[in-house]
Amino acid sequence: MERLPEDVVLEILSRLPVTTLVLSKSVCRSWRSIIQSSLLVNKHLLHMAENDPCIIFQIHRPIQDHYYFVDFACYGEGNRSLKKISVSTIHARLVASVNGLLCFCNYSVIHICNPLTRDYVELPMLSRCYGELGILGFGFSPMTREYKVVEIVYRRKRFRFESHLAVSYPFQSQVRILTLGGSQWRSLGMIPYQFIRPQSQVTVNGRLHWISHPGNVTVNNRIISFDLTAEQFQEIPPPDNVTIDRRIFELVVLRGHLCAAVSNISCGLDIWVMKEYNVKESWVKEYMIEGYLPVEFHSMNGRIPFFRSEFRAVCSFRSGKILLERRCKNFVLYDPVHGTFEDFVFERALNRFKMVAHVGSLVSI
Repeated sequence: MERLPEDVVLEILSRLPVTTLVLSKSVCRSWRSIIQSSLLVNKHLLHMAENDPCIIFQIHRPIQDHYYFVDFACYGEGNRSLKKISVSTIHARLVASVNGLLCFCNYSVIHICNPLTRDYVELPMLSRCYGELGILGFGFSPMTREYKVVEIVYRRKRFRFESHLAVSYPFQSQVRILTLGGSQWRSLGMIPYQFIRPQSQVTVNGRLHWISHPGNVTVNNRIISFDLTAEQFQEIPPPDNVTIDRRIFELVVLRGHLCAAVSNISCGLDIWVMKEYNVKESWVKEYMIEGYLPVEFHSMNGRIPFFRSEFRAVCSFRSGKILLERRCKNFVLYDPVHGTFEDFVFERALNRFKMVAHVGSLVSI
């Protein structure tokens, strides 16, 4: 390899799996130096992002806190091989995956790790007052090259009584942020949003996205973004003719685009894709998934029941197929070209898990 030009060496190594490169660091000092270089780390990340993703599983049953990953980037969508990985966390909640780094939270302690290289760091502890609730976000600013953890904290909803009628206080959430490498959390003030279903957190264009809870029963949920560079919140326009109401579902990223997966009245799943970020007119209903998905019926306070799909979109492959997950129990591979479904069974039975789409990388903390 010493006789090859440096750019050729980098090109070859950047296309190898992370696990292979980690083992190769032990060959000699020169290999270790090349594999740890920022040139290879960045080039390798770009190649991995273009391939089919990995998936990280946090297993809750029968044994809690066991972790596995499957690397579709190596063998394509036909890969069913699960590999166990070691993560130094105990009873921690998996928050998000960004550029190969996982964020975990265990009560007031936050951990960031690269599960494939086993780099690991514990962040300064969170401090919450009694009665405070909140969610975490984890993302990367491509402009500043910084990783940041965002905490949005709110108090349980309170009521006051006026003329014997209960009137709720408007939502007010406090925002705190920590930059990896920093020693202190910073306050960004208050925002009029309360985010629901943290599983819906997605990262697109250096921005975190959530669905906000409505302020009252007459106001629809909204899609809210947080710019990790400017550290500002913004509302994202939803698709036309789609009400972001209680029939929703969650946000997802497919091939780098922000997507909204909506359960429709025919008991299927519509996936809207925002082709040009933050441009309302660019929303396109690209997938209409019907004919397979079971349906639950819900009724609240005597209102008309609404439909909700049991499935959620996990990721898409270069072939165009979409992996769907059903109630943290099993998977279905959907082919939008032919409108067909295939049960996707891994080599090892999975039961009750949290999962995230993941890009295997050499990124260190």
